[in-house]
Amino acid sequence: GPDGASDASTKWEQYRRASLDHCYGVYARLGICFASKYGRSKWQPRGLEQVPSLIAPPEESGIDGESFYNADLPDVVADLEKKGILKKSQGAKCVFLDEFKNKDGAPLPVIVQKSDGGYLYATTDLAGIRYRVGTLKADRVLYVTDARQSLHFQQIFAVARKGGFAPEDVSLEHIAFGTMMGADGRPFKTREGGTVKLMDLLDEAESRALGLVSEKNPDLPAEAKKQVAHAVGIGAVKYADLSQNRTSDYVFSWDKMLSLEGNTAPYMQYAYARIRSIFRKGGLSDTAASGQIEITDPPERALSVKLMQFPETVEAVAAECLPNILCGYLFTLAGAFMGFYENCPVLQSDEPLRTARLMLSQLTARTIKCGLDLLGIETIEQM
Repeated sequence: GPDGASDASTKWEQYRRASLDHCYGVYARLGICFASKYGRSKWQPRGLEQVPSLIAPPEESGIDGESFYNADLPDVVADLEKKGILKKSQGAKCVFLDEFKNKDGAPLPVIVQKSDGGYLYATTDLAGIRYRVGTLKADRVLYVTDARQSLHFQQIFAVARKGGFAPEDVSLEHIAFGTMMGADGRPFKTREGGTVKLMDLLDEAESRALGLVSEKNPDLPAEAKKQVAHAVGIGAVKYADLSQNRTSDYVFSWDKMLSLEGNTAPYMQYAYARIRSIFRKGGLSDTAASGQIEITDPPERALSVKLMQFPETVEAVAAECLPNILCGYLFTLAGAFMGFYENCPVLQSDEPLRTARLMLSQLTARTIKCGLDLLGIETIEQM
């Protein structure tokens, strides 16, 4: 009866809030915050104690779950019917497209309404496209999900085009990603065989990073160690994932992701901290060096060329949705800086060389900081 329905709805809302609150907690730990509806959110590190301030009511948070589209689902079916592309098959309403066939060569249906009147993921996803293009005026829509869903999205995008929900000039892209594997080459699991919870993984990352920091810099005050461990631990987990080609499966390894050598977050954070230490040693402010950069030695030229490649790298990442391109760039930039630093004295040089080299160092630090910030990874002044 109606009372039962409203009771179920109340319970559902409570479960939804509890689930969202938990998600916000995980996101806060990762330094991700949601702005108000469709506003831009600036990535910024936040401690877990600030979680409550992140929890906006769902209707203001910029998050629309599947239930948001419930009222639109009958319209989606009606629109497809009007287009004349809906067929009934065993009581269900389906769209058949020539390009999708099963292994026997028979057409593969996209079911949008079951024979009992119920809707499916396909219906909600089509409503999502219709809303994003029609109401939000999106010209590029990215779907970041497991690679195993690629057929589903190929079908949904094709139906959306045919149904007129997304014109050809709107880009619909499935940003597929692979699986994180354990050392045994199977999907990553706990020793007991259960799913690894992200919060537990982050706890472990921070505690291992604290060990690394304490070993590297035992004289750092306890509070500073904790902050560095947070930045390094969370950064290491993110970077380990983002530095792989997203479509590849990869093996999860604590030793590899927390290593201070190789293409890892700790290596990049350490490279940044080392450059900042030049300015500390010289008693200089961030903007102390200004003027004309003169290039005299090959290592300076190699570093300068690398720095000039930053804008095109960022453009390639945005076009291809491949963050590993940026990780690879930052790693070679840090290598170019090390080559420059080992061969070209900075603070000990005479003017005007000293200022020029300080400016190159300053620009490298800013580029590393900007690149890591784009990846959602914090930099630290000393490690």
